[in-house]
Formats: sequence, structure tokens, C-alpha cells
Amino acid sequence: MNTPHLTAYAALALLAACQAPTSATRMGPDGRPLPVIYRIGPNDGPRIRARMRDGINSVRARRGLAAVELNNDLTSAAATHARDMSRQARPWHFGSDGSTPIERVTRVGYRGQFLGELISETFETELETLTVWLENPETRGVLLDPRMREIGFAWHQDDNGKLWWTLTTGAPRATTQALG
Repeated sequence: MNTPHLTAYAALALLAACQAPTSATRMGPDGRPLPVIYRIGPNDGPRIRARMRDGINSVRARRGLAAVELNNDLTSAAATHARDMSRQARPWHFGSDGSTPIERVTRVGYRGQFLGELISETFETELETLTVWLENPETRGVLLDPRMREIGFAWHQDDNGKLWWTLTTGAPRATTQALG
């Protein structure tokens, strides 16, 4: 792993540590730590979305890639899918109606080119989730796609605290035509 990559991971870990609870770890009956519930409040959305965007942009900048911006249509498609994964009780890319990620971004009126979708079922924060996505070559490839200029990021939190994260990525049509 190269040094810029390690620096980016260290920066994300440091940001994640800033939001870590200070209480002692609780252990379950099996001797394993119980998940710490990262509770998202009704007014936390803008801050969490900005933190995900900024984390992605930090990693992309170290690779010389363009920054991304949040897109309302992509976020709407991501929110729909996060809720639907919770209803289905499984993390996968197909909606309960059989929809694909491309169909979902088309339904909300996204006019750019859909590039990818990342999903996660976890109790972890958005930055911990981003770190896991960056550690996997396939999901890291989605985040480091040079065509990507826009993201949508949303989640659904179950009553037990489980989070269903969805990130959708795209490129405005003008960008895709200039690169193509």
C-alpha cells in the first residue's frame, strides 16, 4: 500500500475517533463486544452527508482526482434503497420491486450517467463504513472512478440501531461527454 493511501486511511480513522463514544466497551454473553449504537438524529443528515463527501474527497485528492459534490437526485435514490434494504432485511442491490440501481436513479430524474452503488448493513459510522469500502478493491474502484463528480448518500436506521447505508455515484452528462 502506498504512503498517500495510508495517510488517507489515517485521516479517516482520526475523524472517526472524534465521534467515538467514551464509555467502556460492553461485552455480550459470548464474550464478544456488543455493538455501540451510533444513533443518528433527525437534524444530523447534512453533517453526516458532508462528512462522507469530505472523506471521499480527501482520498480522491491524494490520487489527483476531481472532487465530488452531493446531488439531490442521487441522494433520493440512495434513501429509497436504504429504506428498502431494511424492509427486505438484506443488503443487496435489487429493490423489493426488482429494480436495479440504474432504474432507481432514472425514476428520481437523475440526468447524468449512473456509475455505481455501494451498500452496507452495519452498526458503524459513515466514516467507518467509508474506510471499509476503501479497503476493498472493488468498492474502492467505485469511489476512485475518475469520471465520478456527483454522489448521493443516505441511510435508514432501524429501531435497534442497525444502519443501512447506500451511496450512489454519477457523472453529469457534460462531464461524461467530455471524457468519452
